[in-house]
Amino acid sequence: MKNAVSENSLVVLNYLKEHKGDNLTSVTIAEALDKPVKTIDGIVTAGLARKGLAERIPAQILVKAEDGSERYKDVKFIRATEAGLAYDHKAAVAADIEAATKAE
Repeated sequence: MKNAVSENSLVVLNYLKEHKGDNLTSVTIAEALDKPVKTIDGIVTAGLARKGLAERIPAQILVKAEDGSERYKDVKFIRATEAGLAYDHKAAVAADIEAATKAE
C-alpha cells in the first residue's frame, strides 16, 4: 500500500491540520476549498480515513428553522487523527520510492 496521499488528499489534510479542534463538516471544508461536497467526502473516506489520517465524529447540532423553531440535526465532524497531524508527505513519498526500488 502506498504511504503517500494524493495531492487532493494532501490539500484536505493540510486544511484539517490548520483547523485542528474546529468542528468541520464536509460542507464547510468544501466551501473553504472551493470543491464539491462529494469530492471532499470521497477524499476523506478513501484518501484519509482508510489510511488512519482522518476520522468522522458523530455529533448533533441545534439548528433554527425559518419559522423560528429549533431542532437537533445529526452531523459528522471531520478531524485529523494523531497520525494525520504527524503525517510527513515528503517522508511518505520517499518511503514509496524506496519500496518501489526494492520491488524491482
